[in-house]
Amino acid sequence: MGVLESIDVRLGAGHAGWRLDRALADAVPTLSRERLKSLIRSGALERSGAAVRDPATKVRGDEEFILAVPRPEPAHNEAQDIPLRIVFEDEHLLVVDKPAGLVVHPAAGNLDGTLVNALLHHCGDSLSGIGGVARPGIVHRIDKDTSGLLVVAKTDVAHEGLARQFAAHSIDRRYLAIVSGVPRASEGTIDAPLARSATNRKKIAIVEGGRGKRAVTHWRRMNVLRDAALVECRLETGRTHQVRVHMASLGHALLGDPVYGGTAKAHRKLLSQLQFHRQALHAAELGFTHPVTKHRLSFQSGMPPDMQELFTALGV
Repeated sequence: MGVLESIDVRLGAGHAGWRLDRALADAVPTLSRERLKSLIRSGALERSGAAVRDPATKVRGDEEFILAVPRPEPAHNEAQDIPLRIVFEDEHLLVVDKPAGLVVHPAAGNLDGTLVNALLHHCGDSLSGIGGVARPGIVHRIDKDTSGLLVVAKTDVAHEGLARQFAAHSIDRRYLAIVSGVPRASEGTIDAPLARSATNRKKIAIVEGGRGKRAVTHWRRMNVLRDAALVECRLETGRTHQVRVHMASLGHALLGDPVYGGTAKAHRKLLSQLQFHRQALHAAELGFTHPVTKHRLSFQSGMPPDMQELFTALGV
């Protein structure tokens, strides 16, 4: 066990009759109830010099405890001074407007220079442990070559609260995409399950027969362009490559998409001239309920310059 941080916890008369884990979660809001249960069962909580190991113990009120919390182990990732556009930050979470080209999490082929490396540098000592490790809480991701908004947890209570909202599909996510061709309908919904392709493990595919996870995209045609269109996609679910695969399934792949696109010759020439080397996809809106304050938050990000240039060049 690493170095311990000792926290003095005072429970008031108003906590009388509460379960111990619930009362502690109320008194120490930076630790989740599940984390506190684990600490209690491990013998980390003392009252009058004796360990209290049952999270379900009823609190009498006006009691004092000492909680020994192991300091988070350092993450293996290196902190790097990479510029970040922070659009919101408090002690629990932050919202980042990610540029295209920035990988979210280190992995084979991208061991540094990622959003996680940047967050470790930005957050420094303010970054709390999530699961016992000092690292930014990546609750969701967007592709390397997709730009836009994502929320990052700084405490485990924020991480778990946000994860529950993503699982319940209560997060508002709106994407802007420039697609090949002009959809005939003005709007529609794609409800098609997605899974890793059986023939190409680097691709995601629409699958049948009960395979895959349900994926739902609500789309709306916003602007008709030259053999292209600007489309708004609202995600009911958030699966890997969801917008890219779903729009390609309609015959309207994202311009510049190297995996799912069938970019027309005229578009290929324009993309080359503009040096636009990514899928034309931007996470433009993100809304969620703050897991601690319970306030509803909503953030918007305008179309980035490279996509705006492409949009203008395709104007009718």
